[in-house]
Amino acid sequence: MNASVGRTPSDPPKASMTDALRAEAAIGPDPVHSGPVRKQAQVIAIYGKGGIGKSFTLANLSYMMAQQGKRVLLIGCDPKSDTTSLLFGGKSCPTIIETSSRKKAAGEPVQIGDVCFKRDGVFAMELGGPEVGRGCGGRGIIHGFELLEKLGFHQWDFDYVLLDFLGDVVCGGFGLPIARDMCQKVIVVGSNDLQSLYVANNVCSAVEYFRKLGGNVGVAGMVVNKDDGTGEAAAFAAATGIPVLASIPAHEDIRRKSANYEIIGKPGGEWASLFEALGEQVAEAPPLRPTPLTQDGLLGLFKGETVGRNVVLQPASMEDMCAAELLVKPTLEVVYEGS
Repeated sequence: MNASVGRTPSDPPKASMTDALRAEAAIGPDPVHSGPVRKQAQVIAIYGKGGIGKSFTLANLSYMMAQQGKRVLLIGCDPKSDTTSLLFGGKSCPTIIETSSRKKAAGEPVQIGDVCFKRDGVFAMELGGPEVGRGCGGRGIIHGFELLEKLGFHQWDFDYVLLDFLGDVVCGGFGLPIARDMCQKVIVVGSNDLQSLYVANNVCSAVEYFRKLGGNVGVAGMVVNKDDGTGEAAAFAAATGIPVLASIPAHEDIRRKSANYEIIGKPGGEWASLFEALGEQVAEAPPLRPTPLTQDGLLGLFKGETVGRNVVLQPASMEDMCAAELLVKPTLEVVYEGS
């Protein structure tokens, strides 16, 4: 009996890479859970613009909370996988997604010791993400949490679980904790600049959107990082109805130690009181329903020369687009009398 070689006319054509990526991107999150929050641990999602200092804030906050006797789990949910770098003195730890792929190829199960590491009482792990151009970061987040559930996430015994999320990526995977009620509250990290507050406002808008759909997540407040005293972040917090939990100054000592991967949130240190107070605020601040600002309202927090509100929008013409004078041709439309 001869086996046929190649694709027969009856075989369906293979989907192209473009179709596969579109199908992946079209997969949305599960419907919003509208029941009561049942987790005993406080699960807190921290959002902010990339580079605003979330990892710095979380590493020092989690370290201080652990020194205060709390059981803390820090989970990095940023594809850059840099949340735990400061905590581990600049060393990177294997991510859940890369470890899962490697173990699956070898036919081995993932063990908790393969992906979770600890320092001075803080437990930490990185979800990771796909390589550039090779997948959807949001889907990677969803896949990572599915793996956490298989590892027993809901049975773990922690006082606080801190999740580090990018706020300037709007795809569904990065909104997972808000959309699925996976956390009780959200904290936004921002600064006195328009872009970081734009991201913070987007996060508030997402929280408000899912609250209208029956969700339970609220915004506990804002951490102002690299605070230069100009006050725009504090004005944003007041306008949206959320408190400022802490203001971390734009200080050279903090910048230098952070660049050297040093923890400054240690008991007895120069900045200890700052993170001790932040730990208390994070634990006690209730989840609030924010009032997101309009674009004009957000711009109104800044001086005109800062955001360019004196610029007048000038409509473009077809001549501008074609870089030439256009010849207006008479219409060929037939018009009937009495029509």
